[in-house]
This record gives sequence, structure tokens and C-alpha cells, in this order.
Amino acid sequence: MNNKRSIYSWALYDWANSAYATTVMAGFFPLFFKSYFSANADATVSTAQLGFANSISSFIIVLLAPLLGAIADVASLKKRFLFIFAYLGILMSAVLALVGEGEWQIAVFVYAVANIGFMASNTFYDGLLPSVSKKANVDFVSGLGFAFGYLGGGILFAINVWMLQDFTLFGFENEAMAIKASFISVAIWWAVFSIPLLLFVDEKKNSDTQEIALIKQGYLRLKSTFSKISQLKGLLLFLIAYWLYIDGVDTIIRMAVDYGMALGFDSNNLILALLIVQFVGFPATLGFTKLAQLWDTKKAIFLAISIYLFIVIWAVFMEEVHEFYILAIIIALVQGGIQALSRSYYAKMIPHKHAAEFFGFYNFLGKFAAILGPLLVAVVALFSQNSRVAMASISIFFILGAILLYFVDEKKVTKDVHKALE
Repeated sequence: MNNKRSIYSWALYDWANSAYATTVMAGFFPLFFKSYFSANADATVSTAQLGFANSISSFIIVLLAPLLGAIADVASLKKRFLFIFAYLGILMSAVLALVGEGEWQIAVFVYAVANIGFMASNTFYDGLLPSVSKKANVDFVSGLGFAFGYLGGGILFAINVWMLQDFTLFGFENEAMAIKASFISVAIWWAVFSIPLLLFVDEKKNSDTQEIALIKQGYLRLKSTFSKISQLKGLLLFLIAYWLYIDGVDTIIRMAVDYGMALGFDSNNLILALLIVQFVGFPATLGFTKLAQLWDTKKAIFLAISIYLFIVIWAVFMEEVHEFYILAIIIALVQGGIQALSRSYYAKMIPHKHAAEFFGFYNFLGKFAAILGPLLVAVVALFSQNSRVAMASISIFFILGAILLYFVDEKKVTKDVHKALE
């Protein structure tokens, strides 16, 4: 089960769906939303619209992820659910190319549904991590996935940027057509590179379960897990800490381009900065997971949180576009690391046979954070009419997350969790 083929096939799914995270979520959709889908709207209003779109899709995942995770564990449906939601995201990525100028309501709806497909599929992708790794190499395997994601997402994004910058070479009449073609390329990339996981990653089958009883069993297991987690104070403490600091990380990912545009930076500079993040992020993520192996996973997460807090403070006072480039490089050094190590740190503390169920809660809190972060930025931007103030509000999540993480004892939590579930 833990052979190289299954590990690399699992990691390749991050290569596949990171095309959406990079080209659509972080790059072209925020850019295109301001200049095309929400044309002629005030900058702070379009920021709020984008923030609300991210929040709504995340809220739906908050409601679905724990239940679907419980059902997936009961009936061994992690791979099936992964592909159902992946292809929902793939379809909606392609549909974005059909939305016209000024049709921001339709764009928001399609984008929100695509986000649901992307985020829900990641719940089951994360849930398969214990199936392809052992405790000794889980940091490496988790980091490999994120590293592949940066590289794969970066390669397609570089091609998409080339398509945008030299659209006549590719036969497009204007930049809008090039961006719409990029949305279609994301769908194709995501679909093709998902195939190895489907073929080569095995999922251990539970005893046969009547499909008609799946929902009932899912709800019962969900209720049981809620009860267990509420009693496992150490695990609950980590989940809340993760919820807080990953809120800041996800919000920066989703709103960075919008923030740069609000400061008046040229879109070409913002796109180039995103490319830097992808290609620096690939080796940096592997380096950060190596740091965790040599040092300590929890301490490495602390280091990343501290760097993110520094990034937010600098961003608030940023004036020149070269500072945006510097911050992009710094983000690239820690973004994959904090994501990968948080996932592997959690995986070490939970039993494998409950992986999808417990990762349902992990993603539940992660996506709930993706509601609050963009929503906070949207609300602060509207009331303050100041994008810098909105950016500053993100710092509270890193501060509170670090404080709570300090009190988490991994060894005690692991012991308590396994004892409670025996």
C-alpha cells in the first residue's frame, strides 16, 4: 500500500487540482472579476463581492464535509467522492469561459460551485493520506503533495500567463479570450492528471454496507465524532488553533491579487509575483518538511506563523510594487510548509480507519476559516473604505492561532485519541 507508485499517484492529484487554485482562484478570476465580470464597479465593492463569493462556497463545504467524510469511511467511498466533486469543479472551471462581461452574478455562482468541487475533493484527498503513508514518512508524503501542487500549478499558470501576454500568437482576438481559454485549460489539466490517483491509489474496503443506510450511518458516525472530539480537549485545541492560523493563510491566498490591484499595482506585476510563488514554493515546501524532520513539526509550524504575521504587517505599509515581489517570495518560502505540516501533524494524531471522518472535521474548520477570513476582509473594506485596514485585520488570526498551538501536546493527544477510539 505504501509503495512509491501509490505515493506519487496520490501526490500528482495536487499537481492536477493546483491548476485551479493558481490560475483560477488566486490568479485570473480575481483579476478578471474586477476588470471584466464586475466591470465599472468600485474597487472596494468588487472586493466585497469576491469575498462574499469565497465565503458562501466555503460555508457550504462546512456543512457537507464532516457528514460526507463520515459516510466515506463507513462505505469506503473516499475515492468515489473525490472524483464526483473533482469533476464538478472541472466542469465549472470550463463553464467560467462562457460567462459574459458584466455578468458578475453568474460569475460568482459558477465560481462558488467550482470552489465547492475543489474544496470537497480535497477533503477526500487528505483522507487518503494515511492510506499511502506511514507515520515515519507522513511529513514527507504530505509535503510532496504540496510541492507537486506548486510545480504543476506553476507550469500551467506560466503557460496561461504566456497566453495572456502574447494572445495574438495563440490566435486570440483579445486578453479576455485568452483568460477564458485559460479556464478551459485548467479543466483539461485537472481532469487528465487526476487519472493516476484513480488507477493506482488503493482504498481499503470495509464490509458491505447497504447504500440506503449510508446517510443514516453517516449521521450517526458524525454525531459520535462530534461527541468524541468535544471530549478530546488536546485534539480540539489543535483544530481551533489550525482554524485560526489557516484562516490568515487562505485569506492571503484568495485576496492577495485583489489587494495589490486596490493599491494600484499593475496586473502584470501581480501575475508575475504569483508565478514566483509557485516556482519558489516547490523546493521551499520540500525544504520545510525536511526542517520538520530534523527539528520538530510543531516548531516549524510556529516559525511559519511568525513569518506570516510579519508578512501582514509589512503588507499594511507597502507602497512600492517591488515590495509585493519581496513579500511573494517570503510567502512562497512558508505557504506550502505550513499547509503540509499542519496536515501531517494532524494525521499523526488520528487513527487511520477514521481518516476521512476526522479529516472531514479538519477541512470543516479549514473551510469555516475560509468563510470568516474573506468575510472579515469584505466587511472591513466596506466599512473602512480602506484596503490596508482590511489587510491588517487578518493578523488577529495568526496571533490567536499561535497562542493556542503552544498548548498542544502531540504525544498526549495521540495517546488520548487512540484510547478513546479503541
